[in-house]
Amino acid sequence: MANTGSGSLAISFFVFVISAAFLPKGAAETLTVEGQNLATDNVTVIEGETATISCRVRNNDDSVIQLLNPNRQTIYFKDVRPLKDSRFQLVNFSDNELRVSLSNVSLSDEGRYVCQLYTDPPQEAYADITVLVPPGSPIIESREDVVSEGNETELTCTAIGGKPAAYIRWMKGEEELTGETTVEETYDRMFTVTSRVRFSVTKEDDGMPVDCIIDHPAVKDLLAQRHLEVLYKPEVKIVVTYPEGLTREGDNLDLTCIAEGKPHPHQINWLRVDEDVPPHAVVTGSDLYIENLNKSYNGTYRCVASNAVGEAYVDYILYVHDAPTTIPTPTTNPVNTQDSRAGEGAPQKIDHAVIGGVVAVVMFAILCALIVLGRYFARHKGTYFTHEAKGADDAADADTAIINAEGGHNNTDEKKEYYI
Repeated sequence: MANTGSGSLAISFFVFVISAAFLPKGAAETLTVEGQNLATDNVTVIEGETATISCRVRNNDDSVIQLLNPNRQTIYFKDVRPLKDSRFQLVNFSDNELRVSLSNVSLSDEGRYVCQLYTDPPQEAYADITVLVPPGSPIIESREDVVSEGNETELTCTAIGGKPAAYIRWMKGEEELTGETTVEETYDRMFTVTSRVRFSVTKEDDGMPVDCIIDHPAVKDLLAQRHLEVLYKPEVKIVVTYPEGLTREGDNLDLTCIAEGKPHPHQINWLRVDEDVPPHAVVTGSDLYIENLNKSYNGTYRCVASNAVGEAYVDYILYVHDAPTTIPTPTTNPVNTQDSRAGEGAPQKIDHAVIGGVVAVVMFAILCALIVLGRYFARHKGTYFTHEAKGADDAADADTAIINAEGGHNNTDEKKEYYI
């Protein structure tokens, strides 16, 4: 009976093997998935931090789980650690998971770790550990410390010892610059990245920050900064201190030359274009003073300022007007390349307020004249005699007067009439 049982078991196993051999490949994999399924995940970790490897089993039938290192050495067999590396610690062990942590990860820990399930045949799943190494602080250098406007400067930024290679960006203020990058791999699988940027500078770039920004998955907000120092020639302007309006004969003229540059202008000169400066003109530093102007002083007066970078100038055109007969209306001259004739030739505006005042005065005078005349006639009343009893003055008596009176009127009294 024992032999018969053994023979039946052997026949059943043979049939099972033959059936499995004739199954399609996909069907065999499906049976495996529907049975026990082993899974894990890749891990990315920054150097010095902790990595966690999880070996997970679905529908485990009490098969043994173990974790191997890239050299196929057993780290954990179930919940036992044969490997004498205390950085590996058991986080969780159950029928469905073996989870292990690796602290203080170094670049040498990088590689493929194996989750293994003891089935027939054994199953394996692979977890790749990738170690990121942040680069050192970037170093930014300039070809020259000081550059003159209009010239080109070159900056170099270097990020040493990163993994993977860093990406370098340049910013000048709010403007992004394009650099030329070179990458060098070192013996320990690390990378050194160097970027160079070239650009021309203007006086507006003086004091402008230039940033070398490092983009790397292992670090944030890593940059180096350098401020540009740009030399530029002077900027010049003339300020008219006196007079405020038109320049007229007999006036004094006071001009001030203001110059700014880097370095500060070491020399400021006044001259008269194509002619000599009037002999009694006084130049004190950046000021030009001419008193008692006359028309022979008309011309272009120039202020010239210079420094180590170069020189610049600005002109003032003097035009002396006739002495005023009335108070002139003040005008404003432009600051750069000025002309003392500012306001000349402009259309004269009619002052309606003055016209209205004159009309009011005339009307007031007429009204006063009427009042005076009225009062005069009121005080000098006129009298006159009627001639209704004409001829009565020569009569000897009343009867004769009546007879001699014209018009046959009996009333010989004098009649007076008044008028105003």
